[in-house]
Amino acid sequence: MHVLKMDGRCNVCGERVRLARKRKGLSQEQLAVRMQLTGHSITQKAVSRLEAGVRVVPDYEVPLLARALEVSPLWLLGVEEE
Repeated sequence: MHVLKMDGRCNVCGERVRLARKRKGLSQEQLAVRMQLTGHSITQKAVSRLEAGVRVVPDYEVPLLARALEVSPLWLLGVEEE
């Protein structure tokens, strides 16, 4: 399967996930645990790859990430400004 990339990245939200995570003072492991508590199986390594832009983010993960980081899903996608 060939993944189309935008600006060399496999997702548009990775940079904002990293920014929001750091603002909350969370480690990648802590973010993964927050998401696991919602029933979603994700690891620290997957969070790292997501933030680096080398992991595709399925649409169902965007609201889970937003909830875990206490931000808007639209902000994560770059549609909204802060």
